[in-house]
Amino acid sequence: MEIIQIVSIGIVTSLLVLVIKEQKPSFAFFLILLTGITIFVTVIQYISEILQLIQYLGDKANVNGMYIETILQIIGIAYIAEFGAHIVRDAGLTAVAAKIELAGKVLILVLAVPILTAVIETIIGFIPT
Repeated sequence: MEIIQIVSIGIVTSLLVLVIKEQKPSFAFFLILLTGITIFVTVIQYISEILQLIQYLGDKANVNGMYIETILQIIGIAYIAEFGAHIVRDAGLTAVAAKIELAGKVLILVLAVPILTAVIETIIGFIPT
Protein backbone atom coordinates (compact mmCIF):
# COMPACT_ATOMS: atom_id res chain seq x y z
CA MET A 1 0.00 0.00 0.00
CA GLU A 2 1.27 3.41 -1.03
CA ILE A 3 0.12 5.13 2.15
CA ILE A 4 2.41 2.97 4.29
CA GLN A 5 5.39 3.99 2.14
CA ILE A 6 4.39 7.66 2.27
CA VAL A 7 3.92 7.64 6.04
CA SER A 8 7.21 5.78 6.48
CA ILE A 9 9.04 8.37 4.38
CA GLY A 10 7.44 11.10 6.48
CA ILE A 11 8.38 9.52 9.78
CA VAL A 12 11.97 8.81 8.74
CA THR A 13 12.35 12.36 7.42
CA SER A 14 10.90 13.79 10.64
CA LEU A 15 13.38 11.84 12.74
CA LEU A 16 16.30 12.88 10.52
CA VAL A 17 15.22 16.53 10.62
CA LEU A 18 14.99 16.46 14.41
CA VAL A 19 18.54 15.11 14.61
CA ILE A 20 20.05 17.37 11.93
CA LYS A 21 18.14 20.60 12.66
CA GLU A 22 20.40 21.76 15.48
CA GLN A 23 23.65 21.53 13.54
CA LYS A 24 22.58 22.09 9.91
CA PRO A 25 19.21 23.89 9.71
CA SER A 26 19.56 24.62 5.99
CA PHE A 27 20.18 20.93 5.24
CA ALA A 28 17.18 20.01 7.40
CA PHE A 29 14.95 22.33 5.37
CA PHE A 30 16.34 20.89 2.13
CA LEU A 31 15.46 17.42 3.42
CA ILE A 32 11.91 18.57 4.21
CA LEU A 33 11.58 20.10 0.74
CA LEU A 34 12.90 16.97 -0.97
CA THR A 35 10.52 14.78 1.01
CA GLY A 36 7.55 16.97 0.11
CA ILE A 37 8.43 16.79 -3.57
CA THR A 38 8.92 13.02 -3.36
CA ILE A 39 5.51 12.53 -1.78
CA PHE A 40 3.90 14.88 -4.32
CA VAL A 41 5.45 12.95 -7.24
CA THR A 42 4.26 9.69 -5.70
CA VAL A 43 0.62 10.80 -5.55
CA ILE A 44 0.54 12.76 -8.82
CA GLN A 45 -0.33 9.62 -10.78
CA TYR A 46 -3.46 9.17 -8.68
CA ILE A 47 -4.38 12.80 -9.17
CA SER A 48 -4.20 12.43 -12.96
CA GLU A 49 -6.48 9.36 -12.78
CA ILE A 50 -9.02 11.31 -10.74
CA LEU A 51 -8.89 14.22 -13.19
CA GLN A 52 -9.51 11.87 -16.12
CA LEU A 53 -12.48 10.35 -14.29
CA ILE A 54 -13.98 13.76 -13.57
CA GLN A 55 -13.51 14.77 -17.20
CA TYR A 56 -15.18 11.54 -18.35
CA LEU A 57 -18.14 12.01 -16.00
CA GLY A 58 -18.53 15.61 -17.14
CA ASP A 59 -18.61 14.51 -20.76
CA LYS A 60 -21.18 11.80 -19.98
CA ALA A 61 -23.40 14.31 -18.17
CA ASN A 62 -23.09 16.85 -21.03
CA VAL A 63 -21.65 19.46 -18.68
CA ASN A 64 -19.96 22.34 -20.45
CA GLY A 65 -16.23 21.57 -20.61
CA MET A 66 -15.42 25.11 -19.51
CA TYR A 67 -17.08 24.49 -16.13
CA ILE A 68 -15.26 21.20 -15.56
CA GLU A 69 -11.94 22.76 -16.56
CA THR A 70 -12.52 25.75 -14.28
CA ILE A 71 -13.43 23.55 -11.32
CA LEU A 72 -10.33 21.42 -11.87
CA GLN A 73 -8.19 24.58 -12.03
CA ILE A 74 -9.73 25.76 -8.75
CA ILE A 75 -8.93 22.42 -7.10
CA GLY A 76 -5.38 22.57 -8.48
CA ILE A 77 -4.83 26.10 -7.17
CA ALA A 78 -6.09 25.08 -3.74
CA TYR A 79 -3.74 22.10 -3.49
CA ILE A 80 -0.71 23.90 -4.90
CA ALA A 81 -1.23 26.95 -2.66
CA GLU A 82 -1.61 24.75 0.41
CA PHE A 83 1.47 22.70 -0.52
CA GLY A 84 3.56 25.83 -1.09
CA ALA A 85 2.31 27.50 2.08
CA HIS A 86 3.19 24.45 4.16
CA ILE A 87 6.71 24.30 2.74
CA VAL A 88 7.26 28.01 3.40
CA ARG A 89 5.76 27.65 6.88
CA ASP A 90 8.18 24.78 7.56
CA ALA A 91 10.99 27.23 6.75
CA GLY A 92 9.64 29.49 9.50
CA LEU A 93 8.19 32.12 7.17
CA THR A 94 4.62 32.24 8.44
CA ALA A 95 3.91 35.67 6.96
CA VAL A 96 4.94 34.54 3.47
CA ALA A 97 2.84 31.38 3.86
CA ALA A 98 -0.18 33.54 4.69
CA LYS A 99 0.42 35.59 1.53
CA ILE A 100 0.58 32.42 -0.58
CA GLU A 101 -2.73 31.29 0.91
CA LEU A 102 -4.27 34.72 0.24
CA ALA A 103 -3.04 34.65 -3.38
CA GLY A 104 -4.56 31.19 -3.82
CA LYS A 105 -7.91 32.39 -2.48
CA VAL A 106 -7.92 35.42 -4.76
CA LEU A 107 -7.08 33.31 -7.82
CA ILE A 108 -9.84 30.85 -6.90
CA LEU A 109 -12.29 33.73 -6.62
CA VAL A 110 -11.25 35.07 -10.03
CA LEU A 111 -11.83 31.66 -11.61
CA ALA A 112 -15.16 31.20 -9.80
CA VAL A 113 -16.71 34.46 -11.07
CA PRO A 114 -17.81 33.08 -14.48
CA ILE A 115 -19.42 30.05 -12.83
CA LEU A 116 -21.15 32.24 -10.25
CA THR A 117 -22.36 34.53 -13.05
CA ALA A 118 -23.80 31.56 -14.97
CA VAL A 119 -25.60 30.30 -11.85
CA ILE A 120 -27.10 33.74 -11.16
CA GLU A 121 -28.20 34.12 -14.79
CA THR A 122 -29.85 30.70 -14.65
CA ILE A 123 -31.70 31.61 -11.45
CA ILE A 124 -32.82 34.91 -12.93
CA GLY A 125 -34.09 33.01 -15.99
CA PHE A 126 -36.44 31.02 -13.72
CA ILE A 127 -37.91 34.13 -12.10
CA PRO A 128 -41.01 35.34 -13.95
CA THR A 129 -40.92 38.99 -14.96
